[in-house]
This record gives sequence, C-alpha cells and structure tokens, in this order.
Amino acid sequence: MNDGTAAQPAPTGAHDALPHVVVVGGGFAGLATVKALAGAPVRITLIDRRVYNTFQPLLYQVATGGLNPGDVTYFLRALRLGQANVRVVHEHLVGLDPQHKTLRLLNDEEIRYDYLVLANGVTTNFFGTPGAKEHAFAMYSRSQALKIRDTLFVRLEKSAATPETDDGLRVVVVGGGSTGVEVAGALAELRTQGLAPAYPEIHGDAFSVKIVQRGTELIKPFPAKLRTYAARELQRRGVDLHLGAGVAKVLPDGVELTDGTFIRSDLTVWAAGVAPHEEVSRWNLPLGDGGRIRVGDDLQVEGWPDHFAAGDIAISPAGLPQLAQPAIQSGKVAGRNIRALVQGRPTTSLRYLDKGTMAVIGRRAAVADIAGKLRLTRGSAWLAWLFVHIMSLIGPRNRLTTLAGLVTRYGFPFHRRPVPIVGDVPTIRPPKGWVPADGPSPLPEVTPND
Repeated sequence: MNDGTAAQPAPTGAHDALPHVVVVGGGFAGLATVKALAGAPVRITLIDRRVYNTFQPLLYQVATGGLNPGDVTYFLRALRLGQANVRVVHEHLVGLDPQHKTLRLLNDEEIRYDYLVLANGVTTNFFGTPGAKEHAFAMYSRSQALKIRDTLFVRLEKSAATPETDDGLRVVVVGGGSTGVEVAGALAELRTQGLAPAYPEIHGDAFSVKIVQRGTELIKPFPAKLRTYAARELQRRGVDLHLGAGVAKVLPDGVELTDGTFIRSDLTVWAAGVAPHEEVSRWNLPLGDGGRIRVGDDLQVEGWPDHFAAGDIAISPAGLPQLAQPAIQSGKVAGRNIRALVQGRPTTSLRYLDKGTMAVIGRRAAVADIAGKLRLTRGSAWLAWLFVHIMSLIGPRNRLTTLAGLVTRYGFPFHRRPVPIVGDVPTIRPPKGWVPADGPSPLPEVTPND
C-alpha cells in the first residue's frame, strides 16, 4: 500500500554489486545475448568498435545502389530505450586475461567481468592471395559497401566520358556462395534495367559481370536443383560464370587464375570467405578449424567456465554454419545460460533449429531451402526472401525504409527506371585560382533605368 512516502533511492553501489556481463560485439549474436538478459539481475556492458549494428545480409544492396546505408544499420545505444541494464562502450578489445577475468581496450581501460561473451564476429579472409588485400574490394562492413558503390559510379562516369564505347566497366566477383551470387545478380540487374538508358555512351557489352569460383558449383550448400536454377538465371541476366579455377593473384587491372587465365577487371569484389580477426589468436583461448574459438554444446569456451563465444567466431561440436540464424540462436542460448548460472541453475545445450537459407538473384528470381523440406525458386522464393529479410531488421524505421527501397528497385514499373542511390562521385569544379584561357569575362555594362 502506498502511504505517501517517497520511494527511497537504491543504496550506493547496489547496481555495481550485480554480476557483470561483458558482451564483445554488437552483431547478430551479441544483440541476441543482450536481449536474452533483459530483466536479469545483471549489469551488461556491450563493447563494439562501431556505434551501430549492421544487417550484413543486405550490404550488397548498399554496394549496388539499392539501399541507403542507414537502412541496414541500427544505433546500438537505442537498446537503452527498452533495456536499462545495458551500457554501450564504443571501443575495441585488444587484450584478454581469462584467468583473472579482465580485458583491456584500445584506450588502455581495463574492465573486470564475471561473465564474458565473445561475439565480435569475423572479417574477410583473403586466403593469403597475393594482391587481394590491396586490389580487391571486401564487403563485410558498411564502409566497405560504400567504397564499392562509390568506385562503381566513379568508373561509370569516367567510362561515359571516353570516346570509345567499349571502354566500360568490367566487374569480377570472387566467390560463388550466396554473397557472390547476390552481388553479381544485383550488378547485372542494375546494368540492364537501370543504367543502360542512363549511360547510352557505354556499349552494353562493355559493362560485364563475371563470377570466379574455385569449385564447379555455385551456392554449394543448396540442393542441386536450386544450384542449377541459380546458375541458369545468372547466365540469363548476362553474368559470365568462370568455374573450376581459383584466383592465384589479384592485380590492379584484373585477376590471374590458377589455370593461368587472366581476366580483366576494373572492379574486383571479394566474396570468397571469412576468418576471425587477427587478435583472437593472442587471447590464449582454445582454437579450432579456421582459428575459431572452440566451445561446448552450451557455448562455454572449452576449459574456461563463465566464458562464452557465440556467432561466427565460435565453433561448436554441432559445426554450425557461419550465418545469421546460427548466430542469433547461439546468442540467445549464451544469454539464457548466463542467466541460469546467476540463478544457480545448470546450463543447457544449443539445439539449433534450421530455418533454411535463401539467396536472391534478381527481380522475381531467388532460391530458398526452408528447413530442408520446402524448396522454392522464382517469384515465391523472392517473396519469401523479402519477407524474411524485412522482418529480420531491427526497428520499424529500418523495416519501412528498406521495404520502400526494395520495392522501388524490384517492383513494377520502377525496375525499368534508372533510380539507383548513386555513389559519392567527386564534384567537378575548377582548381583554386583558375581562370579561362582567354582571361576573365568582362563585367556586363549596366545601363540605369530611365
């Protein structure tokens, strides 16, 4: 009963007495962990190098002018609006001492924790290919996607200004997985349905898109029927498939393949694989295949109780793929298991529910393998892809703006109009102090009105 007495503030230090959970990484797994701890008697510190979460499955749409970068990013501090036990720290983890449960940030700050969740994801893997890091464009972050978009439109404008109509833009996509297929399909559609009428100076064949894949199949994890459909649709859209030979070297003007073939390239997009960040190997944690952190079925790091790893950085006995759904589900289990440990209960194992995988090729063309039971192609797969990706975005604004962007890109009759979100092409302006060759123009003579 309320007797009218004002509520007393919590004792000083009461919040600090709660168990401290540190989550490193604000991606799919990190956010899932934080949300699973909503309302738990813990204080959470979320550490990330960026101030936003990136919805990576749609980064290729940013890179090809289909979406704005803000459509696929979410402000991490917005978590505080619905979850008061979260503190967001914009920093980078550089050192870890699991024995003393402390970590060190780039700014030399040390943070002590009771429970740790490593969910800081992975980065592009160039597999030691000479010239790849210097001359190929990765696409694993928002800034990298924007760099591809900017380079794409700079090159198109330069090509339009040259007198030779065959001096266009040659794009090579390295990797025939879902990302490579989606990038190539988006570029092909951009070329044929958007840029062809906008750039009449460039001959159609001069804007080419090629996929280079070491193996002989595209999107290998998909069933054979879906792989065949994807290859056929890409070829129908004018994408050249160079299968069976990997990239031996990336050069400024092309790629050299393992079979000796040289393919000219003005823009090489690397979509061939991922690997943990270099600093992970210095954390004295057990590592498995590909340098990923080994965890048990409950996602605790092998040999280190109270330490969890989730998402792409972790490798579990189940050998889950490095995709969004495994990351989300493992993040949820890590959060629930920390809650269980705080409450004195045993942890539980991750039971992964395979919701399927999807890849979009272009307008009304996609493949979807849903839980291994339902296999879709064409328009039905595209609609399923659209629904899943829109609903997976965080926040109503992101869902609304992304839906508008994708409808504008793929919907009738918008898809026939050149409406890409253009890159940052440099502004044309005279250099400082420049004057025309014939000198400055004289001021016009002004006659006063009668």
